[in-house]
Amino acid sequence: MQFSEIPGLPETKEKLINAVKFNHLAHALLFHGPEGSANLTLALALATFMYCENPSESDSCGTCPSCQRMSRLVMPDLNFAFPVIAKEKEEDDDEKTDVLTSWRKFATTLPYGNVHDFIYFNGFEKKQLNISKASARKIIQALSLMSFEGGYKIMLIWAPEFLHPSAANALLKIIEEPPAKTIFMLVTSQADQLLTTILSRTQKISVRAFSDEEITSHLVGTGLCDSKSAEQIAMLADGNMREAYRMVDQVEDKQVSQIRDWFRLCVSKDLKEIFDLADKFHKEPKESQKSLMLTGLNVTREILLKNFDLDSLLRTTEEDRKFINAISKRVLTEDHAMKLYDSFNQAHYHLERNGNAKMIFTDLSMEILVMMAQKK
Repeated sequence: MQFSEIPGLPETKEKLINAVKFNHLAHALLFHGPEGSANLTLALALATFMYCENPSESDSCGTCPSCQRMSRLVMPDLNFAFPVIAKEKEEDDDEKTDVLTSWRKFATTLPYGNVHDFIYFNGFEKKQLNISKASARKIIQALSLMSFEGGYKIMLIWAPEFLHPSAANALLKIIEEPPAKTIFMLVTSQADQLLTTILSRTQKISVRAFSDEEITSHLVGTGLCDSKSAEQIAMLADGNMREAYRMVDQVEDKQVSQIRDWFRLCVSKDLKEIFDLADKFHKEPKESQKSLMLTGLNVTREILLKNFDLDSLLRTTEEDRKFINAISKRVLTEDHAMKLYDSFNQAHYHLERNGNAKMIFTDLSMEILVMMAQKK
C-alpha cells in the first residue's frame, strides 16, 4: 500500500511523512477514524514508506524489493495481531499460518472493511473473537527478537478494542517502553472502547472520513463506475469508502425510485402490495437489502433538511428533489422524520446481524404507514 493509492487526505499523509523525515515518529501510534476511513490503509502506507529502499519526498517507490513484499504484506519485520476465535488450546503452527494468510488476503482485498467483514470473510459467524492474553505473549516474544533486516520492527494491532483486559494489561509495559526501533501501530474505529491505560500510551492519528469529491474521484479514477454513478454513490456513502465499494454494483438511482414507490404504497395503505414488496425484498441479496436501508437513511436526512428549510445542504439530484419537496412537512413532520431515521438505522443494524429480512421490511413498512397517517 502506497500513500498515492489512498484518495485525498493530504494533510494526514504530510504529517506522517514529515514525522519519518524528521525522526519525530512516536513509538506507539493510534490510527483512529470512522468506519470506512483510511485508518488501516494509512498505517500500511506508512509502514511501506518506512521500509522503502528508495523513497521519494512524498511516497514509497513501489518498485524496490521491500515495497514489493509490502504489497503482499510479507515483510519479515512487520508483525500483525488481530481478533481470532477464542480457543481453549494453543494453535499449532499450521493454524497460525492459515490465520495470518487469511488476514493478509483480507487486508489487501478489503482494506476498508470492518470487523463484520472480517468475520464473514473467514466464516467466523456466531463465534466469539478476541485478542487473548496468549496472543499478547506472542506479541512480546516477537518483539524481543532481533530485526531480520536491521531496520524497524512494526507491530500492527488491528481492532485493538478486542484486546482481552488481561492481554491489554500484559502489553502496557512494552507499549510504553518498546525495544529500540520498534513501532506499535494500533488501528481502530472504536477508540472509545480502548482502555484508558492503552490510549494514554499512544500518539493519536485522527483520520477523517473521505469527502464526496475524494470518493467520486477515486471511483472514477479506478474505473469502478462512471462519474454520474460515482457522485450518487459518494452522496450515499457519506464519507465511508467501505459503503462506497459495497454500493458500486448497486444501481442507486433505481433504489431511490424503490424508496419513492415504497413510501407511496405506505401513503395509500396498500397492504397487499406492501407484503408483496416485502417478499421481493427478502429475495434480494443481503448487500442490496442493506444498501436500500442506506438509501432510505439518505432520503430521510433530505426530508429533515427540507423540513428545517436548509435547502442549501440538500444533496439529492434535481430528479429526486421533487419527491423530497412533496413528502416533507405535508406528509412527514420533523418528529416523524427523526423517528424514521432511527428506524432505518435499526433495520440496517439487524440486517447486518442476519435478521429476517422479510420481518424487518414489513415492520419498517408498518412504522412508515403509521407515521404517514399522522399528518399535521
